[in-house]
Amino acid sequence: MNWSENLFAGCAIDGYRLGIIENKSRMPARSEAGASRGLTVLQPGNTTEAEPFRFSLFSTAPQSAAYAGKVYAAHLAEVARWSEEAGCSGILIYSDNRLIDPWIATQIVLTNTARLCPLVAVQPAYMHPYSVARMVTSLAYLYGRRIYLNMIAGGFRNDLTALCDETPHDQRYARISEYTSIIQQLLTGKTPVTFAGDFYRVKNLSLQPLLPSDLMPGVFVSGSSPAGMKTAAALNAVAVEYPKPGEEYPPLEPRCNMGIRIGIIAAETDEQAWQLAQQRFPADRKGQIRHALAMKLSDSQWHKQLSAMEQDTSGQRSVYWLWPFKNYNTFCPYLVGGYETVSNEISKYMRAGFTRYILDIPLAERDLHSCQTAFRMAAASLASADANTLSRTIPLTALAANPPVLPGAAKAIATTRGRE
Repeated sequence: MNWSENLFAGCAIDGYRLGIIENKSRMPARSEAGASRGLTVLQPGNTTEAEPFRFSLFSTAPQSAAYAGKVYAAHLAEVARWSEEAGCSGILIYSDNRLIDPWIATQIVLTNTARLCPLVAVQPAYMHPYSVARMVTSLAYLYGRRIYLNMIAGGFRNDLTALCDETPHDQRYARISEYTSIIQQLLTGKTPVTFAGDFYRVKNLSLQPLLPSDLMPGVFVSGSSPAGMKTAAALNAVAVEYPKPGEEYPPLEPRCNMGIRIGIIAAETDEQAWQLAQQRFPADRKGQIRHALAMKLSDSQWHKQLSAMEQDTSGQRSVYWLWPFKNYNTFCPYLVGGYETVSNEISKYMRAGFTRYILDIPLAERDLHSCQTAFRMAAASLASADANTLSRTIPLTALAANPPVLPGAAKAIATTRGRE
């Protein structure tokens, strides 16, 4: 059996390998020529493992408004442990006027886990950028852990109105840009920061204690609008959007630093998954009314885009499911089906270049493990498909002399840990 029949079909969640290697003793190696171009190139007669597909999963913390105080603290700690054990890179922590301070929730997460990175929602209306930078470096000093920042420009309209924040939509992203820039400059700690912008001014401002460079926070920017995407690019941040169905994203379309917010209900069969989905999200007339009202008040483009989609409003079975969103149960689309069905849909997002996935709030530990299974299957399927394409279309004698570009997935998906 030659090497082309024993290619690696594997994946990793933020560096934790979950794939399967067959006939490991004949595993082809990554060529130096390919490595210089950032590609995974398979060659015969070598015993080194090929580079796996890589992606990052983030869970989402439960919201404090749904629990009593001590009960919430215990449940948050429990969900954080579930997330870490399932291989998640981090956990999103919400922030709005109804919830406890996200930095207090962050401490609960850090205290009850060893590696999980809090992804803290940061709204400029709530605190000065210096306070955010000081919180990041203080937690790094105490826990030796990395924090991610999820920069949010908007929020519930009533929340912003109560804070007398009438800043127009696109200007809120301009504010986020200044706000985040000050935080990043303070955390690099090279020199005192002087900044004069339209929204913020600081002069000779410095930060103590200094933040170790390897704990510099990853930055996410939530927003699907042109203003949101432009801001994320300017900050070299991960742009997070609420996705359309997978088939609407062309393969090979260039994407860099892109993530999506998605819920997943997966099981052994489609029937089992749909039974669970319908039990979890029954029809809710009051929720539908609240959703309609929220759409009228919101200036969020993603909210309007998803609300305008007519798929699944009657509860019909499609892997891409908007029923929970339109019943005001959640703010993201869901993928529902058997593991094979859901992994096929996930693979479309992977093929399009999305590498960060923020999952909805888990109601049970199995939710996170079923997500892990679906993502592992999707990445392994793509790796196998690309490997089979190479073995069918490229003569072995030509591989070493003329390293090929894989048909999209490896180029778009393979990332290195720590570049968030």
